[in-house]
Amino acid sequence: MKPPCTVVVLYVLPALRILIMRRLMESHGMRRIDASRRMELTPAAITQYLKGRRGMALLEELSRSERAMEIISEIAEAIAREEIHAEDLIEKICMACNEIRSQGIICNQHKKEYKTIKDCRICLDENYCETPESC
Repeated sequence: MKPPCTVVVLYVLPALRILIMRRLMESHGMRRIDASRRMELTPAAITQYLKGRRGMALLEELSRSERAMEIISEIAEAIAREEIHAEDLIEKICMACNEIRSQGIICNQHKKEYKTIKDCRICLDENYCETPESC
């Protein structure tokens, strides 16, 4: 059995990266190379994200989450202004992931990806992965 975290790594994080990249480029006028440097991603990875080779499975669904998009905007703003430390960036990304989890988006993709899952509710448990100790 693969835990819901596999869905986060395979689908959620790439989609978040695409949304942050787009925000940096569209709202803050950053060039692809500058955005990739600030996000600590290779230009090749950014190209794959922007061409739709990675992260597309949940992109539309995440885009409809108002709260997740607010957090993504906050992240992009902080990255653009170079006002965010790595620890704070990780915390913000985890906030976005928790929001996505609470909306059942991770559960839905988890069930699609792993057909043996019938009625998993672990992601909807508000204490699930709230702290590193609870994971």
